[in-house]
Amino acid sequence: MYDVLIIGAGPAGLTAGIYAARGGLKTGIIEMGMPGGQAASTEKIENYPGFPEGIGGFELMNKFHQQAEAYGAEFIFDEVQTLELRHDVKKIHTDSRTLESKAVIIAAGSKPRPLNVPGEEKFHGRGVSYCATCDGAFFKGKQVIVVGGGDAALEEGSYLTRFAEKVFIIHRREGFRAAQIAVERAKNNGKIQFVLNSVVEEILGTDHVEGVKIRNVKTDEKTILTADGIFIYVGTEPNDKFLQGEIDVENRGYIITGNLLQTNINGVYAAGDIRDTPLRQVATAVGDGALAAVEVEKYLAELKD
Repeated sequence: MYDVLIIGAGPAGLTAGIYAARGGLKTGIIEMGMPGGQAASTEKIENYPGFPEGIGGFELMNKFHQQAEAYGAEFIFDEVQTLELRHDVKKIHTDSRTLESKAVIIAAGSKPRPLNVPGEEKFHGRGVSYCATCDGAFFKGKQVIVVGGGDAALEEGSYLTRFAEKVFIIHRREGFRAAQIAVERAKNNGKIQFVLNSVVEEILGTDHVEGVKIRNVKTDEKTILTADGIFIYVGTEPNDKFLQGEIDVENRGYIITGNLLQTNINGVYAAGDIRDTPLRQVATAVGDGALAAVEVEKYLAELKD
């Protein structure tokens, strides 16, 4: 029996683990992959306070992981399948066991949203990627495409120029959602070419990616752009498959929380990218994790009274 089980070891889950374990709670953190979540696969994080020169995402998340372990949080590497949360004893069923706790923090994060175009699934791992830091080195001296107009697309597009000979950034609009500094950096990079007001309609190839079919949304003109790889950054969607109706979510699947991060079930909180929030950054995830852990402490104290 744990005092609190945390689902997910991204920035929110790790911070919640640090606070809960440091507060003397028997804390378990369930993670199906590598601690750090999407932040760990970010080449460089420049907007997290305390690191004026920026810091590698893996390095920062490794520090979070080490700190949670130092305070006594237990890491359980397994995948959550189903939940039973409506009783005082919460049960989390994973691939290999059933875990019990008095409180739960859901911090399972989000995953890259697919384009959902022909060829995307077929060439996944054969030229289609969602992680420049994971796969960029495979495209040394080649041409690649980045799809998207947010911070991730512009920043990872700039990163890919370390390897690729040419990077095309395809965006469906004229303007960008990314921070101005990321836009200017990309515009000043001679290896980057913008393809604006355009969408990818199909990913082409035989055994691997050889190009894409694109359509100009203003003129409806269709063209073929040759490339060896495509990196997709068109937003995220929640890692929600294990929720199965236990928790109230909004129409995209993100968990609905109150101001203190409580869900519709007593003793169950949500933190970080999986909840309905206007900003998904490491800094906001850290704040969520801290608040959720403190609220768990209060909830458990009230159970004793």
